[in-house]
Amino acid sequence: MSVTTPDPVEARAGSAPAGLRTGTLGTADIAFFVVSAAAPLTVMAGVAPLAILLGGIGAPVGYLLAGLTLAVFAVGFTTMSRHVTSGGAFYAYITRGLGRPAGVGAALLALIGYNGMEIGVYGLLATATQDTVHALFGTDVPWLPVSLAGLLLIGWGGYRSIDFGAKVLGVLLVAETGILVLLAAGVLIEGGAHGLSFASLAPDHVLVPGTAAVLAFAFAAFTGFESTVIYRREARDPQRTVPRATYCAVAFLGLFYAFVVWIAVQAFGDDEVVAAAADDPAGLFFTAVSTYVGDWAADLMHVLIVTSVLASLLAFHNAINRYGLALAEEGVLPRGLGRVHPRHRSPYVAGLAQTVLGAVVVLAFWAAGADPYGQLLLYVNTPGMIGLLLLQLLAAIAVPCYFRRVRHQEGALRTLVAPIAASLLLATAITLVVGHIDLFTGASSTVNTVLVALAPVVFATGLLLARWLRRARPEVYARFGSDRADPAAPDPSAAPPA
Repeated sequence: MSVTTPDPVEARAGSAPAGLRTGTLGTADIAFFVVSAAAPLTVMAGVAPLAILLGGIGAPVGYLLAGLTLAVFAVGFTTMSRHVTSGGAFYAYITRGLGRPAGVGAALLALIGYNGMEIGVYGLLATATQDTVHALFGTDVPWLPVSLAGLLLIGWGGYRSIDFGAKVLGVLLVAETGILVLLAAGVLIEGGAHGLSFASLAPDHVLVPGTAAVLAFAFAAFTGFESTVIYRREARDPQRTVPRATYCAVAFLGLFYAFVVWIAVQAFGDDEVVAAAADDPAGLFFTAVSTYVGDWAADLMHVLIVTSVLASLLAFHNAINRYGLALAEEGVLPRGLGRVHPRHRSPYVAGLAQTVLGAVVVLAFWAAGADPYGQLLLYVNTPGMIGLLLLQLLAAIAVPCYFRRVRHQEGALRTLVAPIAASLLLATAITLVVGHIDLFTGASSTVNTVLVALAPVVFATGLLLARWLRRARPEVYARFGSDRADPAAPDPSAAPPA
């Protein structure tokens, strides 16, 4: 199956262009990409202490609630994945449910969202590496060379085959979750600071004002889980593999996050953990693992946070490349971005373009004298996170709209009840994130207003682009969001509304 736009030169030469490597990824492989993008170790060590500080010992429940919300979203999302087989994922679903203008807006939003989530993390890679080198060797390193080296390394990883990436992410994910499991084992064996307690689950500890902030952090911790559908073309038996991987990723992240945060509470005790998080939020997990496992484990955790960030970068890089490939096939982006490497079968031109874009952004922040964490990470990641949450909301709304227009045999729970419930829950999640945006950025109200406004502005720009495409390039507009030949796909459904 060819999934790239034919190149005229290659066509004249009588050779078909390469396509993505089909039938390569199993359920576990796709789940590795999704969970790695979430960077569980980095989220726990870097963000969970703030959740405990703001929400108290009831913080673990916030992660469970976020996981349940996204599981409800996944019901309609994965149902639609059986009917819409385009590699454009989010924007294809939104196109088929809400029309081409909304789909074009979603396509731009996806590009900005995923790029924002990746490029900003090069600032986190720099600071995590600086912290690790200082902790282990007592020396300081400049942040720009670290970020640029990371760009080259991730660019090379995306250039290689998708199964190579899956193997790398599998190893790194096992390592980063392994150190947290080791911490949990130490705490459980020792019985925590004062004996194991389940007070975190009590309603009077969950229903507190700080829970809203915890939920905002929790929803942000799942960012990227929906990218399972992007790998449909490369999946084995995608009709089953993609939904399974989606549910596995949501279930693992929700349960694992909640469990690890509960372990952190037990490590210090119900009455002491909030004070410990206030005294040293960045060191909370390092102190815990030193106490219950050993200083060597704290040193190892420093190293594994760096590899956790690298795994997240590679996962997002691969997702962005496939969005770029899909939009090049649509004719919205330059067709050259649709080239697939003849041997590695990777969208290497889209990957190169993404690497160059990342380098430009990183160098621009460096030239401006920006802080790699407080500005490069937070200022670039925050609009990306809001953009992806907005995409999830639009996709949830698109599901019942799509199934109302086509003949199908899916039940009302999957096509109506769950998507409507997910739409309400995701709208609440976006409200919580926007309402607590200062916790994510630490910036002024003016900066926060700009960061929040970027996602809707990009979507509105996409609506204007759709109008231009309809007038100036009607053939591109007419086929936007349509499925391509896919041997695993069901019978074609109705075309997207105009």
